[in-house]
Amino acid sequence: MSLSTARSFLSEAGYGEQELDANSALMELDKGLRSGKLGEQCEAVVLFPKLFQKYPFPILINSAFLKLADIFRLGNNFLRLCVLKVTQQSEKHLEKILNVDEFVKRVFSVIHSNDPVARAITLRMLGSLATIIPERKNAHHSVHQSLDSHDNVEVEAAIFASAFSMWSMLSARTVMLIPMLQHMHHNASLASSSRELLQQLVTSYPSTPMVIVTLHTFTQLAASSLIDIPKQVLQLLLQYLKEDPRKAVKRLAIQDLKLLAKKAPHLWNRENTQTLCECALSSPYNSLKLGMLSVLSTLSGTIAIKQYFNPGTGGASAPPRLTDLVKLVQECCYHSNLAVAAHGVTVLANIAISCPEKDMMQLEQDTVMGLESLLVLCSQDDSPRAQATLKTALTSLVQLLKSRPHLSQSAVEFLLCQLHLARDPSRVLMCHALAAIATQLPVLGEGMLGDLVDLYRVASHSSTDKQQELLVSLATVVFVASQSSLSAEVKTVIKQQLENVANGWTVYCIARQASKDLNLLYQSLRTRVASEHFYFWLNSLKEFSQAEQCLNGLEDGDYSAAMTAIAEALRSYQKGIASLTAASTPLSPLSYQCDFVKLRIDTLQGLSQLICTCNSLKTSPPPAIATTIALTSGNELQRCGRIAMQMRVSMDEFRSLAARYADLYQSSFDADSATLRNVELQQQSCLLVSHVIEALILDPHSASFQDYGTLGSVQTESEYERRMMSVFNHVLEEVEGLSRKHPPVSYLHTGCLCDAVIALLKVPLSFQRYFFQKLQSTSIKLALSPSPRTPTEPIPVQNNQQLTLKVEGVVQHGSTPGLFRKIQSVCLNVSSTLQSKTGGPEYKIPLDSNTNEIEQRVEPHNDYFSTQFLLNFSILGSHTVNVEASVVDESGIEWKTGPKTTVSVKSLEDPYAQQLRHNQQQQQAQQARPETAPAPQRSSVYARFQ
Repeated sequence: MSLSTARSFLSEAGYGEQELDANSALMELDKGLRSGKLGEQCEAVVLFPKLFQKYPFPILINSAFLKLADIFRLGNNFLRLCVLKVTQQSEKHLEKILNVDEFVKRVFSVIHSNDPVARAITLRMLGSLATIIPERKNAHHSVHQSLDSHDNVEVEAAIFASAFSMWSMLSARTVMLIPMLQHMHHNASLASSSRELLQQLVTSYPSTPMVIVTLHTFTQLAASSLIDIPKQVLQLLLQYLKEDPRKAVKRLAIQDLKLLAKKAPHLWNRENTQTLCECALSSPYNSLKLGMLSVLSTLSGTIAIKQYFNPGTGGASAPPRLTDLVKLVQECCYHSNLAVAAHGVTVLANIAISCPEKDMMQLEQDTVMGLESLLVLCSQDDSPRAQATLKTALTSLVQLLKSRPHLSQSAVEFLLCQLHLARDPSRVLMCHALAAIATQLPVLGEGMLGDLVDLYRVASHSSTDKQQELLVSLATVVFVASQSSLSAEVKTVIKQQLENVANGWTVYCIARQASKDLNLLYQSLRTRVASEHFYFWLNSLKEFSQAEQCLNGLEDGDYSAAMTAIAEALRSYQKGIASLTAASTPLSPLSYQCDFVKLRIDTLQGLSQLICTCNSLKTSPPPAIATTIALTSGNELQRCGRIAMQMRVSMDEFRSLAARYADLYQSSFDADSATLRNVELQQQSCLLVSHVIEALILDPHSASFQDYGTLGSVQTESEYERRMMSVFNHVLEEVEGLSRKHPPVSYLHTGCLCDAVIALLKVPLSFQRYFFQKLQSTSIKLALSPSPRTPTEPIPVQNNQQLTLKVEGVVQHGSTPGLFRKIQSVCLNVSSTLQSKTGGPEYKIPLDSNTNEIEQRVEPHNDYFSTQFLLNFSILGSHTVNVEASVVDESGIEWKTGPKTTVSVKSLEDPYAQQLRHNQQQQQAQQARPETAPAPQRSSVYARFQ
């Protein structure tokens, strides 16, 4: 191994690279530190923050910082500067240093150097360490002495260190103590006394740092306890926002008001919102007005906006257009600051959505005009700020059209017209908005299809990145607008454009968006990749899209064609799963993709078997004596013949498939909401089939349809979900009507079952984003101690003692941690099983001592967690200890993410008890000997005295 190995491992692990453990990585960096070349030493130093991020274990961090302190003490000024930067970047890990005295001693020795630059770097180092050495007198003395230095560099470093250390001392004594009060909300009396104390502090100490810390702690306490918010906190924050002249305090008040708007919008009354509007109207500063508008933007999407326009008892509701809030946002819609204008149109759109339609005719027109003017302005600007504003405005437009469908036609025409005039980045965002509108209102899709195809023909004249992205966005809108399969003309236009200017990635993205219509694109891409894993991945996608295309031409009532189509689809799926397995690697196992496809294969096989079972009523009808057998046995199902048993097997199979879909759902912590909803729909389809079997054939009298009565009222988010819900409702209506009219089992029942199967198959399977792309990545690594020296060697433990098993773990994230959900706690489950029992005394051991089943929840701190378990192994023999981790998100939902670690334990008998047992066995053996045997011994004893 070399330093390059550690560097590549700590940066990004690629395909085929082996993973180093923490000690090996530290050893490689230590070799670089001890190198004779300055470049390798510096390179090793700058890699330490990545090592701390990947392995935030206290023992490793302590050892690493001691090595860095040696480099700081013995190296030159450039190395010292590198160590200083590493220390400042790793500030959150400083508290994990165990030998603080030794670390500071090695660093502090440089303060006596004759080099003023070395002393300056040391002073900055001490200032950066002020959080762990706030009361070191020698450090404070050195800082104070260096303030009188004649070297400007040293004086600036001393000022930095003095400011940092003074803040540290202040924080340690006062300011750092105040935030502790935010946790005093577990009972009412404690929360009340904490609020009184904070109220006294904020009035007694009017300095800016104290006011900021106290107000923020006050807000956190109120948000956690959810009491006294309108009375104290909101009024207090609004008072400081309105009267305090300090901008820092105003910004803090706005920040905390936004926090309360997110956590407790229902506690905002009309007076609070009105005060905020008045402050925004009177503020001359755009930055403060922007902050207040962001608070109003958050409130406008909640119930607070309805409380503002409908104050309830004791207040008269004014017309919306005459209120200060509407006047403020109408003024801001045309503001020169784009961010202010974005918040203005957001609030105005939310008001139009929330208020009754009778008062909103004029306000709807004002909202549409404000949105259109902002869209025209931002669509001609390529700057990031303009693009962010455009995205906000388009989001508000889509939400407005969802609530007010009668405005959709004119809005779509405006967007289509603007598409021809806008810049390429703006066109991409507009295409996304058109796709969302077409998803919500499919009736508009056919109308926009012609303009989109014409624009697609002339869209790409170059191969720039934005042009490629525009091709994908336009193709996506075309696919959404077409609803059903693409026409031959549209396919020809898309293929021609792809052949002319599109690169491989663009072709892949477009094929991913319409895999059921353009599966030949995957075939052309297979030979354009540089890895065999990518080749197998593309080949599997081709097979999957071809399999789903086999199910497109199904017709109601044609059961033989359905069997043939399912067989063709299964053939392609089997080829695809073989390629998908070949595409997986140790670093990219594609576990979700394989599990999802396997479930799809098993579902198709189950549906095919169900159709065969229904056809068996014709090929093998019930015997003539079936009625007599049913009367004799008292089992009504015997009247149906052998089909009843086959239907029961099929029902159990679909319930098992539903349970497997539920397990896949629980293991997909990093999946987006659309993917999870797709898995949930597959689970519901399996449960629906099992319920239909039970309601039609097995138990029609006790089957209930009440649990499925709310399917029609569920708000759908995609065309696939809408079609699936429509099929569910249609099948339930048919089954409910048939089960009431005809007793089982007849050709009507089997025909209804087959029709339900075909209706489910006619909805093509949707492969969601998580199947192709993992936007959020979360994994857990566990370390157990004590650990065996070799993987196959068990851990010895005496049976009269308990084993202390320490479990440490690190939560590892990808580039976008917490994008969909965040980890609140880690649930650790430890269980042990007896593998083999060895010889020993047969004691009567309590049943609860035979096994271990313990569960603990621990909250990670800086992505690190640690806990301990006491395990009892009273039975002699070999035991297997399983440690399984799962995560709990902020909503309290548990996700089975793993990993699962196993360690072997061998229970040995206590040496003292073993010696006692051997002595007892010897005594029993001696007592079992014949009585004549001891006679010679007695005579020999007596012979000694003769």
